Amino acid sequence: MTTTAGAVIVGGGIAGMSVAAELAALGVEQPVLLEAERELAHHTTGRSAASYIPGHGSRPMRALVAASRDRFDRLADEAGHPFLRPRPVLHVATTPDEERVLRSDLLALAEVTELSPAEAVRRWPALRPDVVLGAGVVEDAHDADPIGLHQHYRQRFRAAGGEIRTSAPVVGMTTTATGWHLDLPDDGLDTDLVVLAAGAWTDRLLALAGAPPLGLRAMRRTIAIVRAEVRADDPFAVGVGETWYAKPEGQYLLVSPSEETPQEPGDARADELDVALAIERVNAVTTLGIRSVVISWAGQRTFAPDRTLVVGTRAPGLAVVAGQGGSGIETAPAAAALAAAVLLERSIPGDLRRHGVEAAAYAPERLL
Repeated sequence: MTTTAGAVIVGGGIAGMSVAAELAALGVEQPVLLEAERELAHHTTGRSAASYIPGHGSRPMRALVAASRDRFDRLADEAGHPFLRPRPVLHVATTPDEERVLRSDLLALAEVTELSPAEAVRRWPALRPDVVLGAGVVEDAHDADPIGLHQHYRQRFRAAGGEIRTSAPVVGMTTTATGWHLDLPDDGLDTDLVVLAAGAWTDRLLALAGAPPLGLRAMRRTIAIVRAEVRADDPFAVGVGETWYAKPEGQYLLVSPSEETPQEPGDARADELDVALAIERVNAVTTLGIRSVVISWAGQRTFAPDRTLVVGTRAPGLAVVAGQGGSGIETAPAAAALAAAVLLERSIPGDLRRHGVEAAAYAPERLL
């Protein structure tokens, strides 16, 4: 049996759910969100150690981060609880190369304030004073609540008349006189607009539709929760060389080797060697002496070749919203608003434009 939808959004993570909610809010009737897995937000969103970090990522991604700040507050007012909680980010340089990167790249950003090594140790006393060569702090950084944010967008989507189908992989896509027909395992959908927001699977879906791929790459990132001495006001500490990070998580510490291991789209699994590497690297720059792992997991992050979100159409009625990399949560409010405006051919909201968000910077054509 074939039914009709005003739009079909493929992908149940934060990208798909936030865009679906924004499209419904702008008047798209009978939108349907499809998720191939049995549960939503399974591969990436649900495994994110999310933070909101001004100045993070490529220039276009930094613009989306900045434009999301006030929108996070508006979403919090809607939900009645915050999605961001203050936690500064401490960038730590422990080698001459990292110190050069700190001074040439990070300290050039308005969002990053230089700290002396002694000041860095005062901010995070677990640091070994003898290894810190330089540091910078992002004071307006926050911990983010990825599951809470996803659930709020889900509630908004359902309240606007949206339908969510899980265990509903798209197995075929063909054009029709007015749009697209999607084949599902048990039925089909006809729609004027298909939005592919399926992360690492987006290129495969483009191929299914007969459209050229974008060169998206899935990368594994390992995280472990370890027992360590943690203070509630400790910062989120990040190695400038992106070889480690450590972030308080309740009474424990979350650590990662910050690896980017290419993998096929699928269920990412933590590698014991990467967990050990994370502990080794954090122990090398701190006095924590970490030994005990509580739990570990891995997430899948998807990047476009230029590490910038892709938003736009690939064929009439066929659009993509993919490639957020490690910024899917911190950019979600602005990215969803941008995508809804672009896909419905409306003006980009003024608050996004004021932060330098321009549609061309995210258009798929830049990659072709």
